[in-house]
Amino acid sequence: MIRPDAMAALARWREVALAAGIIALGLWLMGQGGLILLPVGGAVIAVGAGMALLALRRLRFAQAPAAPGLVEVDEGQVSYFGPVSGGFVSLRELVELRLLARGGQRFWRLKQADGQALLVPVDATGAEGLFDAFSALPGMDSQSLVAALDLPVAPGADGVPALLQDTLGPVIWRRAQRPALT
Repeated sequence: MIRPDAMAALARWREVALAAGIIALGLWLMGQGGLILLPVGGAVIAVGAGMALLALRRLRFAQAPAAPGLVEVDEGQVSYFGPVSGGFVSLRELVELRLLARGGQRFWRLKQADGQALLVPVDATGAEGLFDAFSALPGMDSQSLVAALDLPVAPGADGVPALLQDTLGPVIWRRAQRPALT
């Protein structure tokens, strides 16, 4: 009855719609008045606003699947299964996160403590699950995580768009050094 592309659009915005419903419930509670419902409604609105902010960041982070391969996040481990490359990274072993542009495609560069790095395409199937995994890293700012996806596409010094150049972006997140035991 509903076209598949319309269902996909509705499914993509479902978290934002849920947050809007919670905000509407809070407004309704506040409209009922009283010393109890007024602050309860305000608290419900605050929860809904927080959920809406996170839902909008997740929505902005998610890319349409266009790259080959599959990303899975399971129990603190990021796995990428690609046609040519792939691998696994434990989030506990992760020490650095960057965005890399290579050959017109963007990759998350996940570097481990032993120096090995895993490249995960930003637009691989399942890559939207990386938002929650990356947001759980100690000291990660989810706003800077989403802002990192806004690579400049203006031409570089040689006239080639910056996205098409092989560039290693700035550090998005780095694990704080643990003090040495003496």
